[in-house]
Amino acid sequence: MKILLVNKFHYIKGGSETYYFGLADLLRSKGHEVIFFSMKDPRNYPCKQEKYFVDNVDFNAPMSKRKMLQVAWKMLYSREAKKKFKQLLLDEKPDIIHLNIFQSQLTGSIVDVAKKFRIPVVYTAHDLKSVCPAYTMFNKGEACERCIGGRYLNCVKQSCMKESRAKSLLAMMEAYSYKWRGTYRKIDYVITPSLFYKHKLEESNVFDCKSTYLPNFLSDEAFVSRAVVGEYFLYFGRLSKEKGVLTAVQAYAKLHTQRMFYIVGTGPIEDEVKSLVSKLKLEGNVKRLGFKQGEELKQIVSSARCVILPSEWYENGPCSVMEALASGKPAIVSSNGGLTELVNEGETGFIAEPKNADHLALKMKIVDELTEEKLLRMSQKCIDMAKEKFGKENYYHELMRIYRSLLQE
Repeated sequence: MKILLVNKFHYIKGGSETYYFGLADLLRSKGHEVIFFSMKDPRNYPCKQEKYFVDNVDFNAPMSKRKMLQVAWKMLYSREAKKKFKQLLLDEKPDIIHLNIFQSQLTGSIVDVAKKFRIPVVYTAHDLKSVCPAYTMFNKGEACERCIGGRYLNCVKQSCMKESRAKSLLAMMEAYSYKWRGTYRKIDYVITPSLFYKHKLEESNVFDCKSTYLPNFLSDEAFVSRAVVGEYFLYFGRLSKEKGVLTAVQAYAKLHTQRMFYIVGTGPIEDEVKSLVSKLKLEGNVKRLGFKQGEELKQIVSSARCVILPSEWYENGPCSVMEALASGKPAIVSSNGGLTELVNEGETGFIAEPKNADHLALKMKIVDELTEEKLLRMSQKCIDMAKEKFGKENYYHELMRIYRSLLQE
């Protein structure tokens, strides 16, 4: 088959891009041809289809009201994307189009083109953008479901998008545009990496097609052959409020342990994390390592005692927890979203109440005091579960079933 993968970023920015490039590698390894459609960026990986990529639009950059009005039209329906996508389809003639994150920059215009060419469209839902204009379902420190059912005006009322009324207005207009154009109802199949997301999408009644819960996969290199007991607590990921990293620091302060706490990542609340560490007098115990990736990150994870992700928003199936388990590291997660689907309490990790530093500290204390023998048993269970749930062969066979079912219709 020739598969066209679509994602607005063509460089590693987060979990969705890790999946996007990992899927390309997996499909190529099985003899399929893979082509891409994305947005121009100096950080992009080399690509033969880059001449079709659309101009970069950064909606988070400061802009005048006039500039915001200009980019608003691109955000609602990009004629540039429509024209270039059409030419790509004419030139390459793919069998399947597999969408990832396409909203805002690539827009629903490409879905319209796909339908005219009668090419099946599969969509992996990495976030809840189809339900929530701000995509997070998180506002003012709380999970938010006000927009479920198409009540997108709430996004403006609550200033959900970057706490900006103007950007929230744009996000609301985009959501209504997709609703009125029936963009999501033109998609032929939806894949959700968590059951939680599958149920949220079904509850919202946005799509009009089959959907499948299919956990993301990991490369063979992500799995270790045997468990090793590490020394420190570890958080790795984006430093933002919804990820619960501030709660993790507060919980660590309550432990009074000699074990270190490593924080890996960058993000909008780096300064807040630094200030909190200083305020709690933890400078000698908390080590902030900044952004890490590849082999360097793998080494940091492999030497950890456990990984912590106390998210305060609705997580999907985060790569950080998957990679931790595959490395034999128990995970302490919050009970939000799809996180509880990745962790079996007391076997592959522990589940804490979101935004509750005391409860999180209690779970961290359990791991802190585990004997080496018990931790090794738990670590081996992590590896075994990860191999069973996140193996690429199972993922590939299920994905092929979906692709072939669409081609036979």
